[in-house]
Amino acid sequence: MSKSTVRLWTKSADLSRRKWTILAFVAFVCFCVYTIVSRHDGTNGRSGAILARTYHRLGKIVMNQGQRSSKDNPHTEGDLGEETVVLYNRVPKTGSTTLLGIIDQLSLTNSYQAINFNISRLQRVLGLADQRRFVTNISNWEEVKPVVYHGHLAFLDFQSYGVKQLPIYINMVRDPLERLMSHYYFLRYGDDFDPHRARKMASDQTTFDECVEQDGAECGPIKMWVQIPFFCGHHAGCWEPGNEWALEEAKRNLREKYLVVGITEEFSYFLAVLEAALPRFFRGATDLYERGSQSHLRKTNKKILPSLTTLLKMEKSRVYRMEREFYSHAVDQFHFIRDTTIGMTETRKLYIRQKSIHFNKIR
Repeated sequence: MSKSTVRLWTKSADLSRRKWTILAFVAFVCFCVYTIVSRHDGTNGRSGAILARTYHRLGKIVMNQGQRSSKDNPHTEGDLGEETVVLYNRVPKTGSTTLLGIIDQLSLTNSYQAINFNISRLQRVLGLADQRRFVTNISNWEEVKPVVYHGHLAFLDFQSYGVKQLPIYINMVRDPLERLMSHYYFLRYGDDFDPHRARKMASDQTTFDECVEQDGAECGPIKMWVQIPFFCGHHAGCWEPGNEWALEEAKRNLREKYLVVGITEEFSYFLAVLEAALPRFFRGATDLYERGSQSHLRKTNKKILPSLTTLLKMEKSRVYRMEREFYSHAVDQFHFIRDTTIGMTETRKLYIRQKSIHFNKIR
């Protein structure tokens, strides 16, 4: 969700003095604008709107000045800098609502922006012109950095456009059958986040087992083929269910293009890893989740576990086996990162492992 509120912070007395000097200038300019507008427009509503827009734009100048000044000071250990961009191209029905709630809360305490991008007609890929617009906007929108962008979009390789600064990709994956079932029942029964909203398939009471038995489209291979193309990206083969090249490309991108890909079923571990890897954004994430205020924000209202017959039939599906292989690959990779990054006390409290790298002074 985009934040319109301008937040200011200082790291030194010099920066504080500079901030108040700029604020005084902003107040003076706003007064002049208000005086001019009032003379030409008797309606307070329009004057107020112009004044608000002017103050908002000038406020961004103050924020940018504060960010530029802060670069002259050393960052705390682990900070990647105020130019950092994190891109969360979230896969549907993998628990992203819970993570977004935490990101939204932490954006206030850790002073960064969180911006959602929407794509028309629920598309997952972009044409070249829109790719260029997407890449240049994210790379060049300096006023909002540091920032987390999030939205449903297949992986897009920024290197193809030759930009200097690449975003840090993160994501989550889920057991493919669990993900499909969650989506299936969500379309019929909704969730506890918006329980009174009418769902487009509310009149269909067919269970998932019955759908599989009838070879229904809503539970078929095309609906299962989601996580592989999301990680494969903007290539024609990515969106062909059962394409072996797409599976291998998705694995490669997961390993080489993403900082970390978490597992929905191990959400608390994922938060701890994010806090260790990106403290500028996720400092305090584990505590926030453990307190429960942002835990499990959205649950499907009704979900019936699949029968053994359904499981056996699914295992015969080529698409299911491939999505399962991709998921297992993601689990192995995440477990390797988890075990080398965080630990757990005897009381099951997660902690970040002590640093094992030290830099010697140049003699």
